[in-house]
Amino acid sequence: FTELQPPGSGPLAPAIVIDSSGRARFVLPDSIPAWRSRARVAFQSYPTLLSRNGDVPRPLQDDGLGIDRSHRDARLAMGLLRDGRLLVAMTRFEGLGGVLQNLPMGLTTPEMAAVMGALGAAQAVLLDGGISSQLMLQGPGGREHWPG
Repeated sequence: FTELQPPGSGPLAPAIVIDSSGRARFVLPDSIPAWRSRARVAFQSYPTLLSRNGDVPRPLQDDGLGIDRSHRDARLAMGLLRDGRLLVAMTRFEGLGGVLQNLPMGLTTPEMAAVMGALGAAQAVLLDGGISSQLMLQGPGGREHWPG
């Protein structure tokens, strides 16, 4: 494991850690130092969409707490289901024959939190968004598919 950059701090910036057994965990920022030696792969993202037990963090519920709750865009998020499986969800909205694909149109951050909860995530974090939201899937035989 090579650390490329030290972790940041902040209550809504968890690390997604894959340990040596291959199990994924969402690690709160204040617990990251304890996980550094046990991580096989790890990265940090922001903001938390769902904290433990599927709770929506207060900054996603009320204005003026550091999160832009009204901006609409394509979204990419990662969640952890209650059984430990990872869930990746990407929203992409296209209209008028693709004319709108590069415009900020889509879900707000709180709406993406609701989507992740509806899909069964107990914890979730927003990844990148906007026109840079992309996901590559690799199917049987190594066939690649880029859904957006």
